[in-house]
Amino acid sequence: MTKKLQVFVSSTFTDLQEERQAAVEAILKASHIPAGMELFRSGDQSQKDTIRKWIEESDVYLLILGGRYGAIEETSGNSYTH
Repeated sequence: MTKKLQVFVSSTFTDLQEERQAAVEAILKASHIPAGMELFRSGDQSQKDTIRKWIEESDVYLLILGGRYGAIEETSGNSYTH
């Protein structure tokens, strides 16, 4: 039996919705498990910690890059994707 991999899909959201959907469909077609930030509310530190934990527990981190930098996280000054 082949191990199912958990794949965390990361990108800016509004400009890459079609690309994210295509990635999720490809992950599912390959019989793996997609995960991503759209599964969580954005905002407070506990949510950031939860997302970070999901990333750390994923087998693969798939980063889709586009033309936007994304929303800025106040503490670090970086985008959430960064």
